[in-house]
Amino acid sequence: MIQIKKTSLDDQERIHKLYKKVATMAGGIARTFDEITEKYVSAFVKKSHKQGLSLLAINEHQQIVGEIHAYVSGLKCFSHVFTELTIAVDPDYQGQGVGRKLFEHFLKEVTEHYPKILRIELICRETNQKAVKFYQSLGFVSEGRLKNRISNPDGSLESDLTMAWLR
Repeated sequence: MIQIKKTSLDDQERIHKLYKKVATMAGGIARTFDEITEKYVSAFVKKSHKQGLSLLAINEHQQIVGEIHAYVSGLKCFSHVFTELTIAVDPDYQGQGVGRKLFEHFLKEVTEHYPKILRIELICRETNQKAVKFYQSLGFVSEGRLKNRISNPDGSLESDLTMAWLR
């Protein structure tokens, strides 16, 4: 049984461990294993805690098996936007509905408790059609294509899609 709860600042070490594990998968997240530092995790956890939202998926053994977060950028003209949405689900729990449960709770929380947030943005690889369809099923729409934005380890380039959920 998966439980969803708000992230606390004390969860940083366990979130760091989750992100390291997810980063070992090809296409798991944009950052590479060596880019998942304690400083990176601490920064997004603190930012989400202060000016956004972060939720955890916890299994029956109290292990973090997923995390989702987004926050406002700090610019007044974007104060109605949660940006840089990121989700990470433990590879052992992917395909079991954990990501959907996190997203549904996230969107419900925004709808019920963040009335000023009118838009949530994310970016995903154009080649990851499974993710694109998943985001669309949650109400996100594709807004554009960032051609050759991603440089893969083999030197090939691929495009990112910008997607948004609008209240």
